Amino acid sequence: MLLELRVENYAVIDHVVVEFASGLNLLTGETGAGKSILIDALALLLGEKASSDIVRHGADKAVVSAVVQIDDRRAAEVLEQNGVDSAGDELILRREIAAGGRGRVFINNQPVTVAVLKALAPFAASIHAQNESLLGFDAAVRLKLLDSFAGVDALPIAEAYSAWKAIRDRIVELERDEHDRLRLLDLWSFQKKEIESARLQPGEDEHLEAEKRVLANAEKIYSAAMTAYDLLYEGEASAASSLRAAVRQVEELARYDARFQDSLASLETARIAAEDAGGTLRDYAGAINASPERLAEIQDRLAVLDRLKRKYGETLDAVIDYGEEVSRKLNEMENKDEVLRTLRAEMEAAGRQYLSIAREVSKVRIERARKLEKQVEQEINELAMKARFSVEVQTSENIGWSASGIDQVRYLISANPGEPLGPVEAIASGGELSRVMLALKATVEGVNARRKRSDAQRTVVFDEIDTGIGGRAAEAVGKKLKELAGTSQVLCITHLPQIACFADHHYVIEKKELSGRTRTSVRRLAEAERRDELARMLSGAKVTDTSRKHAEQLLKTHA
Repeated sequence: MLLELRVENYAVIDHVVVEFASGLNLLTGETGAGKSILIDALALLLGEKASSDIVRHGADKAVVSAVVQIDDRRAAEVLEQNGVDSAGDELILRREIAAGGRGRVFINNQPVTVAVLKALAPFAASIHAQNESLLGFDAAVRLKLLDSFAGVDALPIAEAYSAWKAIRDRIVELERDEHDRLRLLDLWSFQKKEIESARLQPGEDEHLEAEKRVLANAEKIYSAAMTAYDLLYEGEASAASSLRAAVRQVEELARYDARFQDSLASLETARIAAEDAGGTLRDYAGAINASPERLAEIQDRLAVLDRLKRKYGETLDAVIDYGEEVSRKLNEMENKDEVLRTLRAEMEAAGRQYLSIAREVSKVRIERARKLEKQVEQEINELAMKARFSVEVQTSENIGWSASGIDQVRYLISANPGEPLGPVEAIASGGELSRVMLALKATVEGVNARRKRSDAQRTVVFDEIDTGIGGRAAEAVGKKLKELAGTSQVLCITHLPQIACFADHHYVIEKKELSGRTRTSVRRLAEAERRDELARMLSGAKVTDTSRKHAEQLLKTHA
């Protein structure tokens, strides 16, 4: 659940802090006031792509941050895998976008990548924008919606597909035509020979770099070691000499006062340590071999290692691994027929495993599709439509294998009695698409909330879900949003008073000019202020007594 959203220097927003609550949070305001900008800012915290164009003119950077409550074990696993410490189920997400184009991401004030935000997004919030209706019905999203409703775990089938595909790719590589095969054999043979002839040892470059530093600075190191040796042991005023003199004096004191026995022991320990350190420094200095020949030898060896790292890997270990991989490929090529027989048998077994999992998933999808279409049809018809709705699962075991299985899903609708079913994205109007999307989201989110059985609500955001609708349909959409808000935290931008009157929490977004600059502000309306805002939405710039009375009636009817 989204608890707080803070936006600084983002587009026309100077500084805005909004605290949200559970239930239905509705945002209204004049066109162009910046309502959708808030949703765009929130999208950045869910991993959406950022652009430096959004940084407010004159500012160094834009900052978007939020406090979110996520009560999900999988989210905790994402944080743990990325080394992020968390205390409880509240997270602080922050993203900075610099005017120069670079940005930074933090979770609980710990730096992370945008990829971590994307991984957390499914557990935090989902945003349904006004241009999503058509885009939201592509093949991948259609399947994802059904799987979410059905509770399908896509990981096993994705892993089975990955295992099968990896074997298939190896077979394809071995079955290249003869010309390509000979070219690759020559290349791999050269690479293997080049790497093997270098006789690489793990960590060798690090050891050589350390030795190189010593040899290149042998004179300085020898001087420092001998100077330290003189100060500790050899010189007339060395630490060891001073400590020996001090020991003699304290021995005299201890003859008369036993309290100095401890001090005497400490001084003896310090003297021994100074003499030991001095001896170590002397031996180290004596072992320094300022050999130009050895330095040149190390530099030549490091040049060889650097050349191999530029060609085959960023580290020496990566180069060694690459050499082993090339050797494996050469061995496979040289024993091509035998290896192919083994791989084909493995691929056949992996294919059987994949199909076994895919068939089980298909069975669940087909069964749950019937339930989904009934529930969505009911939801749609509660949104002032008389429509038939169907979910069609097309299964093919022979073609179209993918990480998501062997199914294609289509959503079909007949928006008028007597008309045949057709793809939603092809035949529904803009207003109908908005309502179908809301019906789908309400059904899926409701099932997921009941399945989760947790007090923590997931945030669902609708940016102008009222596109293309009005009147009775708008009131029906408002009721549906209110119903959805019983299981999820709902944030919705709307231009329609028939929807705004259902709000549990009503925010108004205003744009004003101050000191020659445009500034956007957001404030939560008190109950007494809601009537005037609804009246403005009803009548436009000039609020009339009639519009106020109409607004009062809306609020009373849907209180």
